[in-house]
Amino acid sequence: MKKKKILAVASMGGHWIQLLRIMRCLENEYDVVYCSTNEKYGTMAGGHEFYVTEDFNRKNMWRLLPAFVRQYRMLGKIRPDVLLTTGAAPGLAFLLAARLRGIRTIWIDSIANVDRMSQSGKIATRIASRTYTQWPSLAGDKVVYAGNVFGDSEK
Repeated sequence: MKKKKILAVASMGGHWIQLLRIMRCLENEYDVVYCSTNEKYGTMAGGHEFYVTEDFNRKNMWRLLPAFVRQYRMLGKIRPDVLLTTGAAPGLAFLLAARLRGIRTIWIDSIANVDRMSQSGKIATRIASRTYTQWPSLAGDKVVYAGNVFGDSEK
């Protein structure tokens, strides 16, 4: 039986590290393809297929539209069953492109957001098939808590 394919997307830094911690647990069960905003991160993809996407944020939103168009095309090439992202803005754009292609999507908000969902996470809650937080106090009707990248210390 063919494994389902997950496209795992994250920006540089903490978003990428969190994504790797999450995806390492899934690599045996799924065909994982990685994408980030730094081409050097391909060396951390463990031999898995790797793509690069543009980085942008609130300060340079003019990059959003060209990045979105390339991401939409990339999704057509990769054809994932699921898109999973830990953010930030490039992951959010991917999320929207995936939804427009009918691909199931998962947003996992950063563990750094202790008191409230990130701005991108708030938007993702409206777009994603499923949204997760890494803090139990932030879970609610549309946001699920299922643990964090460090593991639950209470177990």
